[in-house]
Amino acid sequence: QVQLVESGGGLVQAGGSLRLSCAASGRIFSINDMGWYRQAPGKQRELVARIASGGSTNYADSVKGRFTISRDNAKNTMYLEMNSLKPEDTAVYYCNVNANVWVGVGVRPNDYWGQGTQVTVSS
Repeated sequence: QVQLVESGGGLVQAGGSLRLSCAASGRIFSINDMGWYRQAPGKQRELVARIASGGSTNYADSVKGRFTISRDNAKNTMYLEMNSLKPEDTAVYYCNVNANVWVGVGVRPNDYWGQGTQVTVSS
């Protein structure tokens, strides 16, 4: 019903920057909240940042002041600008979208996850 395509991960030195993108497509009526999560080896998946349909945001304490989440509603796309990266930011980053999707002739909310993109920060 909904496909999420992530891009922008890679290898960067500590102090560097990366920009992640997550584009949603499919039988979308509207998108509610969107968010970025990450999972480091041996650790649980954790919230990085979320953005509501109206634009309000919240961030994990560990990334406040360094990461910025944004969205382009016209393109059904979300971004994560990551600055001053640290080795502890190394993880697979996943986008999460809560969308109202067409099911038959009706609309229902559902939750979707991207395939993940690797971010590696070297010291």
